Amino acid sequence: QVQLAESGGGLVQPGGSLRLSCAASQSGYAIGWFRQFPGKEREGVSCISRFDGSTYVADSVQGRFTISRDNAKNTVYLQMNSLKTEDTAVYYCADTEGLCKWVVTAWDYWGQGTQVTVSS
Repeated sequence: QVQLAESGGGLVQPGGSLRLSCAASQSGYAIGWFRQFPGKEREGVSCISRFDGSTYVADSVQGRFTISRDNAKNTVYLQMNSLKTEDTAVYYCADTEGLCKWVVTAWDYWGQGTQVTVSS
């Protein structure tokens, strides 16, 4: 059983930055970040492979969000820059023994989520 804990969410003004952290009790092959808007399905944001460091970023955040990892700490980070009001959502990290996928059901373990609010 992998336990995941997100942190780093909060309130930020448009154009600002936040860094989310996902601390895992142990790591699978990949950790991903997802977000969920009110009344919407959870969607993939970014993913990193623990095996070879390959990263994937959704088109909607390309050029603004960067994913990175610290394997020694079993922690994955999501650096979010140039935040927009439409980035407001609950952000979740997830772990899988498989490869990076945007399919929510392909992920084995989930954190409790952290709220990110972008507002002036």
